[in-house]
Amino acid sequence: MTGVIPVVVPGRPAPEKGAAKKPAPHRTRAEKRAAEAAATAEKAASPDTAGVAKAASGRPAKSAGPPAVPVPPGPIAPVPASVAAPKPLRAAKAPRTPKAGRDLPAAVGVGLTLLVLVLGSLLFFPLAFVVVATVFVAVGVWEVSRAIATRGIRLPLTPVFVGTVAMPASAYFAGSEGLLFALVASAGATLLWRSLDPEPGAVKSILAGVFVLMWIPFMLSFVLLMMQDLRPPTLGLTLDFNTMNPGVIEVVIMLFLVVANDTFGYLVGVLFGKHPMAPKISPKKSWEGFAGSMGGAMLVAIPATVFFLDVHWWVGFVLAVGMVFAGTGGDFAESMVKRELGIKDMSNLLPGHGGVMDRLDSILFAAPVAYATFSLLGQL
Repeated sequence: MTGVIPVVVPGRPAPEKGAAKKPAPHRTRAEKRAAEAAATAEKAASPDTAGVAKAASGRPAKSAGPPAVPVPPGPIAPVPASVAAPKPLRAAKAPRTPKAGRDLPAAVGVGLTLLVLVLGSLLFFPLAFVVVATVFVAVGVWEVSRAIATRGIRLPLTPVFVGTVAMPASAYFAGSEGLLFALVASAGATLLWRSLDPEPGAVKSILAGVFVLMWIPFMLSFVLLMMQDLRPPTLGLTLDFNTMNPGVIEVVIMLFLVVANDTFGYLVGVLFGKHPMAPKISPKKSWEGFAGSMGGAMLVAIPATVFFLDVHWWVGFVLAVGMVFAGTGGDFAESMVKRELGIKDMSNLLPGHGGVMDRLDSILFAAPVAYATFSLLGQL
């Protein structure tokens, strides 16, 4: 006998395994016709249920191919950990900032370039040095006037810039009397110019203008006073170092002391600085860096004054102490102005340094101290 494959019809219970097959009941011709009609209707409605309808009518369903044999599901392979739990994305690394907040390679490159420019003009063409100094002073005045303008205070730029150019030239060609006259005339011109302007805020503008004139061009002009000699000012090239003006050597020593103050203070402060000098004014200035500045300045000042100026060693000692205190005070003074104005640097003209005023701040206070030291002690 041919076996009959049991068919499960939806809605009907599956036949029990091993149960005996019941013979199909005897139906009349009318019942068979009704069953065939129902099977035809189901086939037209859903072709997939044709075999089910034929089985219901008592006829075996024709299979288009061998019956599908169910395959038992195999074990599921474990998902690799790299796929199941992807690694979290790492945040982009922020650019590395030096401890002292300065781009050291750029600062060294710009510093050496400025040093060569200043020393070359000072030693070989003093008149060119006067021009270079005047340009730096004018840029510094422009930076400060722009920073002050952020607080709504506008400087009378015309008289301020005229005085900025006049004071260095007066100091070089006319000495201390010429410098004092240029300062008084510039301050008076600033007062008169702003008083004739009907724009409000005249008092603040005048005070700011006089402050800038005394802070930048007047104090830097002491560098040019140091170049004064009994001989007339040098206008051409100076190639004979035997007849060089001693004031030029004094300016060179002062500049090297300012560089030593900044360099040794920076290096020692970065390596060992733990105790800030004035956290509210300049948080990165430490007492350890100040001690490094003092030691470095003495290493430069004592041999330089003894061998190049032929004076007593203690003159170099006094000069080094004065330069370090003056340079640090100038740095603090500019930091206080910047903190009051709410800015970090005066500008970004010099990569690694900030603005021109960020390089002039120490020289502005060091120049009068060096001038006084050489004038009082240099003759002893």
